[in-house]
Amino acid sequence: MALPTTFREYRLPKYDGYHNLTIVEASLPQLKANEVLVKVAAVSLQYRDLLVASGRYPALCKDNVVPASDMAGEIVAVGADVHGFKNGDRVCANFALEHVYGDVNERIRNTGLGAPIDGVLTEYRAFPAYSLVHIPAHLSYVEASTLPCAALAAYNALNGPTPLKAGDTVLVHGTGGVSIFALQFAKASGATVVATSSSDAKLALAKELGADHLINYKQTPDWDKEVLRVTEGRGVDHVIEVGGPGTLMRSLASVRYAGWVHVIGSVAGAGDTSHAPIAALKKAAIIRGILIGSRDQFEAMNRLIVANKVRPVVDKVFSFEEAKEAYAYLESQKHVGKIVIQVAKE
Repeated sequence: MALPTTFREYRLPKYDGYHNLTIVEASLPQLKANEVLVKVAAVSLQYRDLLVASGRYPALCKDNVVPASDMAGEIVAVGADVHGFKNGDRVCANFALEHVYGDVNERIRNTGLGAPIDGVLTEYRAFPAYSLVHIPAHLSYVEASTLPCAALAAYNALNGPTPLKAGDTVLVHGTGGVSIFALQFAKASGATVVATSSSDAKLALAKELGADHLINYKQTPDWDKEVLRVTEGRGVDHVIEVGGPGTLMRSLASVRYAGWVHVIGSVAGAGDTSHAPIAALKKAAIIRGILIGSRDQFEAMNRLIVANKVRPVVDKVFSFEEAKEAYAYLESQKHVGKIVIQVAKE
């Protein structure tokens, strides 16, 4: 197909709120030999996008950035030295373009889409071919756009130095994207899941997805004691800690001896964590920070998704022109699963 010479993309000229999101016209880039050009079909949002837009993201942000990091799309042009990809392939880009395998480092961290480098809320974008993965065949572009951060962070947490195994117990906080994926992956792996939320309606959806124990933390403020009760005093093997300082101490109380607390977010706000080192020491617990994952992990995760026919939970889809409304809906925290902006029709 004939490619346009120009296209639309969003920019953030100021960092004091998503009301600054501005559609501008851009020129199609000249491909490098190792790059492919992708027509972006769908972009999913995450809490990080709100932090970037409001100037609260605790890391480097380039001026006037193209926001967002999670996309799915179709390859429409291929550089001369690219192998393994062709026009028409359906792909996702890894969150940090240079995180191909192994541990993250500062150089890799500074290639995270949508903050230190331009992101994916655009109609077209060039990517180095080594940063891409093929989309599982049973997923739509909308569904696949949810994989690069929320899914991969959950997968990396559960399959890190001590991988999840059948019979383990996992605690997930809330029903946002990371927590829902962790629930799905844990159940696909034969684990037991304890889910918390402030909403009985959201807990009901978690139950439909396989959650074994449900805790409304508004009704049960000492939810860590309830976690210990349902695990017969043992505690959980893995905590998907998306709350941050606001929930960390109760998460440490909930984890088993030598268990893992995977720190992925901070949506619960502030909290007193001054006793966290002692709490971890007393249980020989491991607190592990998660910076998404590598392309190799992404490929391994997709094999799990294909084998178990996992389908992402998408709460609501907005049009490209409705990006501000999508951000507002994310900010409201009314969603279960993921919020997606459809850039192009499938």
